Amino acid sequence: MSVIKFGTDGWRGIIADDFTHENVRAAARAIAHYVLADEDAATGVCIGWDTRFKSQAFARIVAEVLASAGIPVALADRITPTPALSFAVRGRGAAGGVMITSSHNPAEWNGVKYKASYGGSGKPSIIAAIETYLDKPLATVATPAAIEEVDFNPPYIAAIEEFADLAAIKASGYRFLHDCMYGAGRGVLAGIFTKAGIPFVEMRAEVNPAFPGINPEPIMPHIAETRVRVAEEKCDAAFVTDGDADRIGAVDEHGSVVDAHKIFAILLKWLLERKGWPGDVTRAFNTTLMLDRIAAKHGRKLHEHGIGFKYVCDLMLAENILIGGEESGGVGISRHLPERDGLLNSLLLANVMADEKKTLGELVASLQAEFGEHQYGRIDMHIDEELKQSAIRRARAIQPGESFAGMKVLKVATLDGIKFFLENPGCTGLPNAAETWLLLRASGTEPLLRVYCESCSVASVDAVLNVAREFVLAG
Repeated sequence: MSVIKFGTDGWRGIIADDFTHENVRAAARAIAHYVLADEDAATGVCIGWDTRFKSQAFARIVAEVLASAGIPVALADRITPTPALSFAVRGRGAAGGVMITSSHNPAEWNGVKYKASYGGSGKPSIIAAIETYLDKPLATVATPAAIEEVDFNPPYIAAIEEFADLAAIKASGYRFLHDCMYGAGRGVLAGIFTKAGIPFVEMRAEVNPAFPGINPEPIMPHIAETRVRVAEEKCDAAFVTDGDADRIGAVDEHGSVVDAHKIFAILLKWLLERKGWPGDVTRAFNTTLMLDRIAAKHGRKLHEHGIGFKYVCDLMLAENILIGGEESGGVGISRHLPERDGLLNSLLLANVMADEKKTLGELVASLQAEFGEHQYGRIDMHIDEELKQSAIRRARAIQPGESFAGMKVLKVATLDGIKFFLENPGCTGLPNAAETWLLLRASGTEPLLRVYCESCSVASVDAVLNVAREFVLAG
């Protein structure tokens, strides 16, 4: 039985341990089977790769497997952001796409993401279908299909330049920092800003597969240096893109972290109030309830779904969705792609700042004043499987009316993990106070338990997370 397991957005493994040439070939064979059985294989598959160790070589392996099965391949000839690969799949009318990346994971990891013909994450049904082929041999053709090397980046860059109002951003006079985190977004915003005459600074743009001192994930502690640089460089905002540039993080002009929830909320408010575009809103189970308040104010339906952008994509294909996203910085706007895009969202944040004539910090303050203070925290607990499963079992046993973290449990939700809504005395009496909730979710692919919390203050979030950590470690 294969050791390969596709999670919320593909398969990831540790290089030279389970992410080996042999296993990458096995994943590629499964993808080839799916494309031959369920897509128009003659339209070919696009393959991209990021800055990780041997990503280009792994991409070539996938290309050779697909070509050997008679599937034409367009293979990136340079480092490619994931959203650029997705844009190419849709733009070229390809059967699908494969991206070699492990996104935000540590340097020792790499992975295979599958992108469907519509230019977004494979729907749950597609990922499940690919997994059924993992242990099946693949027939080869006498003459392999062609492998064409292509630069996918220019059409994508042109599209996001057109989507944002670069003239307004330039006229604002704001200065921006882009932290590339040694990832695939390197040079993209720099090129756009340079051409448009927008002041900027770029950091961590060199190719370094070791990602020295950080994981390429746009959250603390990996953006500590960003917080210092944004103030030193006198920038009005910093935008941070992850290893394959599909996720976004941000830092305001004072060096304060602006989490993905606030980014999503700022973009949603702007799309509804400035653009007036139609459509519903989607959010993952672990995202801020501020989005619910914004959607309700504007009479928009809000869909809650499981964690992973594939669920956003699924809804975008089935419903009239304006915007959707998740806690990890993945936000997608359907008019662009049914895909998260950290680079486009960086430009759009700059666009919001220009339109509202507010720095990023001022936008966050305005949001909190109108919809109530919503603070958020997350801890990632790298624990063994036995302790992880014990914590989940004990959490499942807690019922409404009982207490957790010294607070009464008002209700429990189990859409994706175990979420407790808590009666928080510390929020009582505060105007427009955020609901307090705590979520425990075990990773299906790693020895990891994630604990999430939202509440009305930073102190409240910290207190709840500390108690939750003790609960998990108590065994």
